[in-house]
Amino acid sequence: MTHAVIKLIPNALTTLRILLAAPIFLLILNEKYSLVLWLTFIAGISDGLDGWLARKWDVLSRFGAIADPLSDKVMLVSAYVAFAMVGLIPWWVTVIVIARDVVIVTGAITYHCLFGRYDMAPSFWGKSSTLVQIVFALMLITNQVYHVFPAFSIQLGLWLLILMAFISGGHYVYVWGGKALAQQRK
Repeated sequence: MTHAVIKLIPNALTTLRILLAAPIFLLILNEKYSLVLWLTFIAGISDGLDGWLARKWDVLSRFGAIADPLSDKVMLVSAYVAFAMVGLIPWWVTVIVIARDVVIVTGAITYHCLFGRYDMAPSFWGKSSTLVQIVFALMLITNQVYHVFPAFSIQLGLWLLILMAFISGGHYVYVWGGKALAQQRK
């Protein structure tokens, strides 16, 4: 394989994950949770594989750096909207999940417009919040097929999801607000 083709494989896997968001959304709406589990398994494998291949083959790209977390967000937001639409979670939980991302993206765009380009690495709190979103989504989907999680664990997961959304969103505002103030003082 040529280097150009090899460089495309991790980005193709990332793009596949973005494309899987639509069928996962539709399958949740149609309550086909067994198929959703399979697609999320494929998405999870591709999520680990794309980054591993990019590092192993030394083909890290700006596209991959942007598209990889974006693909996670597209899948998670579409899943949480679908969860609310079928009544697995209240709408206000979906609003919190989306509002956190809107605050972060709005802050990033504002920072970029006011101060120029930046490299925003995900924080511990941001990664933790995303992990909680993923785990909670998998709990909800799995419970629709196998009923393995007692109600209290779903409730606990829901409150942890909300707590992490506020902590991580607040952390990004604090850190990047501080950077913006420091830039403004220069």
